[in-house]
Amino acid sequence: MSGANARERLLGAVRKSLGVTGDDAARTAAVAERLKARAPNLIPAMAKVSGAKAIKLFTEKLKGQGASVSRITKPDEIPEQLAAYLRDNNLPAEFRTGSDALLAEIPWDTAASLTRHTGAGHGGDAVTLSRAETAAAETGTLFLTSGPENPTTLNFLPDTHIVVIRAEDIHGSYEDAWNVLRKTHEKQGFPRTINLVSGPSRTADIEQIIVMGAHGPRRLHVIIAG
Repeated sequence: MSGANARERLLGAVRKSLGVTGDDAARTAAVAERLKARAPNLIPAMAKVSGAKAIKLFTEKLKGQGASVSRITKPDEIPEQLAAYLRDNNLPAEFRTGSDALLAEIPWDTAASLTRHTGAGHGGDAVTLSRAETAAAETGTLFLTSGPENPTTLNFLPDTHIVVIRAEDIHGSYEDAWNVLRKTHEKQGFPRTINLVSGPSRTADIEQIIVMGAHGPRRLHVIIAG
């Protein structure tokens, strides 16, 4: 049975139990109106921040979850910052990125030691570089959208994942971040996947012992530009 047929059978069973049909105009209109309104949920007081306060909270939350953070004044400084991070952590001076426009415009030749590969991630990649479209400071969470610009494989296959985010793209709450994504993608539609990342991969499933890198990168480094 195909996924589409299974879905229709499941929804049909739900409709039957409710005594409704899938072409009820009033119910369809009510759902459309509710989705359009998008009433926000309760937002914690600490998340009602913006600007410098949002960046400060975002940084604190990320570091509290085992990630490292650095600041630069403009994207052109990314090559130098990236080279320094790789050198300081005894990592190879090569990395992989997608076709993200912001990363593509960076003058990578300013850091001659770096070797940049492009495309989807491979199992042999030690380091990858992505750009987050937005972030929620309340939990230090990066919103990583899928697509050729920033392939999802870059988020999970390497041992070290580095993410660039512009300072102005850091917002206080989840609601703020989702609203930014809705506005950005309202015409072309949402990407297939949006990964929410708040730190390096870790687990304590076995004897409550923390193990890094169990389901993804052991290191997460975030570069805030601006």
